[in-house]
Amino acid sequence: MAETIGEKETVFSSTIKYVGIFLFKDFYKFCYDWITEETGMDPFSEVKYEEKLKGDEKELIIKWEGQKKLTDYFRFDTKIKFTIRKLKNIEIMQNGKKINTNEGSIKLKTEGILVRDYKGKFEMSGFNKFLRSIYEKWVISSRIEEYEGKIAEDCDEFLSQAKAYLDLEGKR
Repeated sequence: MAETIGEKETVFSSTIKYVGIFLFKDFYKFCYDWITEETGMDPFSEVKYEEKLKGDEKELIIKWEGQKKLTDYFRFDTKIKFTIRKLKNIEIMQNGKKINTNEGSIKLKTEGILVRDYKGKFEMSGFNKFLRSIYEKWVISSRIEEYEGKIAEDCDEFLSQAKAYLDLEGKR
């Protein structure tokens, strides 16, 4: 991800937890597809993948980061972290057939960040920073609130969809 010059504000941060049965590779794909298709993040990438084996179980830490340009002044950044513990392969019976799947626990944390002046146009001097504060307070304050609400809504919807996916998988 490109280095950010402007001012960052975390407007959403939340975590869901799940313990049970799910097919991890399908869950990973579901989450990636949802984020890229529903939020339009570009670029969006995996910035960390750490895997530890403990007997027949795995522990994973995966981090994703993405950006979406909202305007020439605002950008939506997101950070997503998967912490998977005690992930193991299991067989279950489904409709009279043996199915290979996984069992374990997932903690999924999502942060939504509003970045202002991400190109650093107002960072040139103290006077420009002063102008930026006036611009944000008096000219575009309602737009800031609107973007903060949209970012929080997108992040919350992502976690809701991920939770619903896991709950549905666990009931199969």
